[in-house]
Parts: sequence; C-alpha cells; structure tokens
Amino acid sequence: MCGRAAAGCVVRRPAGALSGHGAPPEQRLAIGKVARTAGGYLFQVTSPTQQLAPALDIDARLTEIERSLNLLLNVTPVNAAEAWADFERSDFGTVPTLRLRPLEFEPDLVRRDLYNLEIENVTDPALHTLFRTKRDEIARQITALEDRDTSRFVYGSLQLYGAIAQPLASTAEELLETIPARSPNTRSVTAGAFAEAARAEFDRYRAVYLDFPVHIEVRDDISELMVSFGRLLIPEAAAFRADRVEPLLHHEVGTHVVTYQNGARQPLTLLTIGLPGYDETQEGLAVLAEYLTGGLDPRRLRVLAARVVAVGKMLDGAGFLEIFESLRAEHRIPARTAWSIAIRVVVGGGSVKDAIYLRGITRILEALAEGSSLDVLFVGKFALDHIPLIQDLLDRKVLQAPWVRPRWLDVPGAQERLDRLRAGASVTDLYEGDVSA
Repeated sequence: MCGRAAAGCVVRRPAGALSGHGAPPEQRLAIGKVARTAGGYLFQVTSPTQQLAPALDIDARLTEIERSLNLLLNVTPVNAAEAWADFERSDFGTVPTLRLRPLEFEPDLVRRDLYNLEIENVTDPALHTLFRTKRDEIARQITALEDRDTSRFVYGSLQLYGAIAQPLASTAEELLETIPARSPNTRSVTAGAFAEAARAEFDRYRAVYLDFPVHIEVRDDISELMVSFGRLLIPEAAAFRADRVEPLLHHEVGTHVVTYQNGARQPLTLLTIGLPGYDETQEGLAVLAEYLTGGLDPRRLRVLAARVVAVGKMLDGAGFLEIFESLRAEHRIPARTAWSIAIRVVVGGGSVKDAIYLRGITRILEALAEGSSLDVLFVGKFALDHIPLIQDLLDRKVLQAPWVRPRWLDVPGAQERLDRLRAGASVTDLYEGDVSA
C-alpha cells in the first residue's frame, strides 16, 4: 500500500560571536564542544545555531502558524471544473459561482498565538526585524482569509502582493501587442500522464540526491497546478499542453519543490514557507527556469502579460464577464485560457497575486544585469531584498549552502541564455519570435 511518505507515491485525494569569555580568537583550540585557551582555561563552545536558539524557537512557531492557514489552498476554488462546464453551457454569458473550502482554524485563536510570540526577546537585530515583518504578514493573511467573498478581500491581497506600477502595466500591454496570437495547441496530456512525467522528474533528482522526497497528489478539489509545502498538487480534471510539460516541471519541481527542500535542510524553517514577500522572487525564478530551458514560448508570455492586464481591469472595477470578454476580444486570448485568467483574478473578491509573475521575472532580470548570483536564491524561499541577510547567515555558518542544484541550470543551452541575460535584457527581450508548435 502506498504510504504518505513513500518515495514515488502518487496520491489521489478526494475533495473535501562564539562566546570566548575574553580569550582572543587566535588562542582558542576547539576540542569537540569544549575549547581550551592558551592559558589553559576551559569554556563551552556554542555553535552559531545554538547561539540563535531562542530566535529559532520563534522561527519554528511562525512557520507552524502559517502552515495552519494554508493560504494557497484556501483561496483556490474547489469547483472550478464544474463551474467551467456551466459557464461553457451558458455560452459564456453567466457569471460562475466559485466555492472556497471552509477555514479549518479559528482566526482569533491563531491571532492570539501569533501575538503571544515574544519576538521582543530576539536579540539579533536582523532576525528581530524579519520576525516582526513576518508576523505582520501572517496577520494580513488571516484577515484576508476572513474577508474571502467580500469586497474587503482585494485590499488584503494588495497588502500581501502589491499594486501594479505603470511600467509593469505598460510592459504587459506591449507584450500583448507585440506577440501575435496563435491558435491553441490541440495536443495535450491528462493529469495522470502529467503525474507520471512528474514522477520521472523527481526520480532524476533522486538519482543525484538520494533523500530527495517525492510527494505527488492528483486532486479533484483544485483547479490549477501548484506546489504546497513541497507537495506537487495536480488538478484531476486538467489537460496540459504536451509542449508545456517539461517547462512546467522545471517551474514547479525544479524551482518551488527544490527551494522548499533546500529550505527544509536549514535551521531557519521560515525558508520552507517563505520569508516576507517571497512569492514575487519565487515566481520570477520559476519563469526564468522556463526561459532557460527553452519553454517560455510566445503563448506563455502572452498569458503572463494578460494576467497583469486582467488584474488592472479588476482593480479598475471590472467584473468577471468584462475581464473575460476583454481578454478574448481585445487580446485574442482563447476562451479556456481567458476563463482561467479571469477566475484567478476575481476569486475571493479580487486577487492581485497573478501580477507577481511578470513583476518577478522583471526584477530577476534586473538583478542578473547588476551581477547578482543565482546560487544564493536556492537556499530557500525568500525575496531578492533578503539576499544580504541570507548571505550574512551563510557567512556566519548559521545557514548552509543549498543542498540541491536545480536541473534547469544544466539543461543544454541554459548557460548561454543566462549569459545573454547577464549582459542586460528586459522582459520583452524574452520574446524570441514565433515558433512552431
């Protein structure tokens, strides 16, 4: 029988400063956990991780609290396949009813636990600031989840993911105008076939990293492919473009799962669920993975741009039908794709999260042109703004170098593409002309 932790298991789930006591560093000779000074005195050596033990306790509790919220699943419709069928039967004329799963936590009790954490006792200034910021982010998540299906939800989404600046909106419009629309690719694979391809991708990682965990679930209560806490979740009713399978695996497994598992090897457990504002950088990295492996095709670029345009329309007051029709009529987005974009934007009362993909890759490109290394970004899940903190913790031996190197860095042609980006490139430069399907 297939156990939850079994490697290769596909689960089908139904809905529902070292303290030296004054001795100069050059006089200390470490012997196990005891050090001897030149004068013969003994003292206990504490590792950097041991020194930060109180802070790491706070880190663990923040991680536990955020995991209990399960933000990603709790803003994902459970009836998207049924709603699409109804919408199609109505000749695209009826606003779909999207159902969200009930919350499995009591918001007030979680808030109490959150603000009972004694973050004021964390003496490391950088971690103190980080934890306070993370606590505020979790509090916003709680409020946003409480506000689902109300007009207040969009304000929580804006606090979590930010608004759309004019340069980003202009880039999105330019991409949609520049890249010609194409007919949908009719070749597709089922969720089961995608799960098998995913298992093979996990096996490629396990061939190098023997303990790399495999968690794949095919579920009937989600509408989009996603990674949640290191698990690859596949919607049972989905059909995937055959030419998108490999890029999607590099996006989901090679980026989201890899950074989760690298974070799980660190003493700072927040690196598994993400430091404050990490999503934008994660999705930017994942889109970069698609590009470096040759999978960021014209259709995909148009979808990323259309998501930004759809978010902008929602913020301007447009409803689902207006967004859907605008995507189809003005930007020639196929009906099924326009549906997917529109429901992701209106779910819960209005979500701006989908703008982070184009904004994320834009910031990654800027960082590459400035000479930033990608390597540090694989330590775990965090934002570009956190690189100085992560590098400091690496230098202090609190954190380790990344355990797993993403396979997409070593795909033939990837380094050549990366070198071109380091020379300076914009998002529009990622469009390399039309390609055959």
